[in-house]
Amino acid sequence: MSFAPCVKELQEGWFPHTTDSGLKRLIGLLESGSPLLVHGAFTKSLPMGCLATHIAWHHPVTNKMTHDAGVIWLSHIAGMNPATSVVIRAWDDGGQTNWDLRNVILDACREEWNDRMDLDRELASENSETQSMSA
Repeated sequence: MSFAPCVKELQEGWFPHTTDSGLKRLIGLLESGSPLLVHGAFTKSLPMGCLATHIAWHHPVTNKMTHDAGVIWLSHIAGMNPATSVVIRAWDDGGQTNWDLRNVILDACREEWNDRMDLDRELASENSETQSMSA
């Protein structure tokens, strides 16, 4: 199975709407194989949720929601249909036990995190240079 559609959807549909804390949360859950990260439902019992739900719990618009947080985040914040999400469908088909899929998602999350940190460093460096020139 090709995971390219999952990675593309994460990069183009999910990550632009994912906060840094939501991304860090996913990375931590995926790295540890946490039982708090579930599949087959957006939320089982708090604090157990799927990929979208854990992102939603770290987003300012949906962080106070409980069981419907993942659906609301995916549909209203990311602008995607949860029923047709390639990532959700792949995850629900066995993401917890499909180590190849888990690793692909984890790698995509790490790459996004590294890109964000590189951008932060670049902006900080530019800001420092601008302040030095104006002094």
